[in-house]
Amino acid sequence: MPNRCPAVNASHCACARGRAAIACAAFIASQGTPSMRKTLLAAAAAIALVIPAASQSSDLGMTTRIMDEGFNRSQVMLTAEYLADQIGPRLTNSPAMRKAEGWTMGKFSEWGLSNVHKEGFEFGRGWWIESSSVKMVTPRPIQLTAIPIAWTPATNGTVTGEVIVAPIASPADFAKWKGKLRGKIVLLTKPDTGSEPGTPAFKRWTDDELARMDQFEQPTYDPGAPDARTKRLTAAKAVDAFLQEEGALAYATKSRLDGKLVHGEGYLFGVGDTVKTPGVEIAAEDYRRLARLAGLGLAPTVSINSDVRFDDSDANAYDIIADIPGTSKDGTYVMAGAHLDSWVAGDGAADNGAGSAMIMEAARILSRMPKPKRTIRFALWAGEEQGLLGSLAYIQNHYVTRGTNAPTSGLARYMGWVNRWPIATKPEWSKMVGYFNIDNGSGRLRGIYAENNPAVVPIFKEWLTPFASMGASSVVIRKTGGTDHVYMQAVGMPGFQFIQDPLDYNSRIHHTSVDTFDHLKADDMRQAAVILATFLWNAANGDALPRPPLPTQPVKTDPFAYSDE
Repeated sequence: MPNRCPAVNASHCACARGRAAIACAAFIASQGTPSMRKTLLAAAAAIALVIPAASQSSDLGMTTRIMDEGFNRSQVMLTAEYLADQIGPRLTNSPAMRKAEGWTMGKFSEWGLSNVHKEGFEFGRGWWIESSSVKMVTPRPIQLTAIPIAWTPATNGTVTGEVIVAPIASPADFAKWKGKLRGKIVLLTKPDTGSEPGTPAFKRWTDDELARMDQFEQPTYDPGAPDARTKRLTAAKAVDAFLQEEGALAYATKSRLDGKLVHGEGYLFGVGDTVKTPGVEIAAEDYRRLARLAGLGLAPTVSINSDVRFDDSDANAYDIIADIPGTSKDGTYVMAGAHLDSWVAGDGAADNGAGSAMIMEAARILSRMPKPKRTIRFALWAGEEQGLLGSLAYIQNHYVTRGTNAPTSGLARYMGWVNRWPIATKPEWSKMVGYFNIDNGSGRLRGIYAENNPAVVPIFKEWLTPFASMGASSVVIRKTGGTDHVYMQAVGMPGFQFIQDPLDYNSRIHHTSVDTFDHLKADDMRQAAVILATFLWNAANGDALPRPPLPTQPVKTDPFAYSDE
């Protein structure tokens, strides 16, 4: 039958792809015998049910244009280099972060984006390292690898004292060390014996490893679980008060990684929260040497000169927002984001200068394309390293409120936020129809997490089809956490994080002193920016992505469990 619908034999024709189910049905109705028409109409109906709607299909013509712009005229590495080398570490509210805020806004404007602005939220103190030096003086002079801990005070010159190994984590440890710390530099971390890696530091996901990620994990809920940040901050303040009372000169902690890597993470950034005792983190190998010498009774002495500065001129942190306006007048938009802030030990290149550069490159690519149907919004978040604070502030300002009589200022806003009920949506909640986040270093994209939302799986699989030859084809059902899409998912919004090759991100780079431009992979970042731009284009021009239900308070997963408190 020469005029039969090609859907009968060709899986990739318009009917089989769901782009013309109604037209196919009309065509079939005019062909063949009644019994044949009945059979073909049933087949067409089945196709329409299982294949994504036409408006959610990948626009292959536009994908080709995006690939041309993203691979042949890429600026992603120039952007990443400026953030890492020329601006450097971008601790929230530091002078470098302020420079990054202005520079990224300027680039968005230069590329023709509109509504370029920053949105502030209460954060705390600015802080940066002017210089620092930590030396062992006796029994022999050694320059130690160390870094001031963020938001600890300066030493106001060089302080020198004998070290004492006094593992102190909470008030329960105070009695053991009372009367023993005056004039000492206190090593707070209990020494260990080393952690030489048993696997290669650099890796890419294998197909088997990607396949094992595709497992549904049931959610768990324990309303009595304490907020880890509350316990951490409370303990840190108590330990500082004890050190002050006992007359300690300074304290030191051990880096959690070997290889002379240091991090310098600290969390007492709020106005009025600053500790009074100078603190440094010492590389694991140097820390253990000090501990061994102290254990032998050789009483090593250490000198610390920590020249750090605070900036209290503006307690607000700022998210950077920019739009490519769409042609639709319904106010809907899709969104992509990464966090612009970093820690201070390295240059914040992989975490998350890489993600920020890829977000910006997707914006640059799409600014060269025709206007999308929906607006495409780009966000560079602040305060991610202190608890996803920038994205959470945006969610609270634009999308939802949680709980009644909830705190409205300070860190209290964030503590226990996910356990506040009920969730009340704002009008803009339904306008944001899809959010895509990048925040796992510079590795190439291998796919995307579906966040326990099976309805998006076939859509994302189709969107990834053009990129299978570039290694990106996996759509896994599981959820992933630890970055800026998390709170969107927590309030029933379609927020997603991509799967990236780990490279040496977790083994050496994450938050460490070697987070520099040298560890970024240019081919991977160009691939990721192109895929991100394509996802944004498809989401902006198709149907709204299927949303999870608006969460309501769950019941306790294990009703028989006893609290750890």
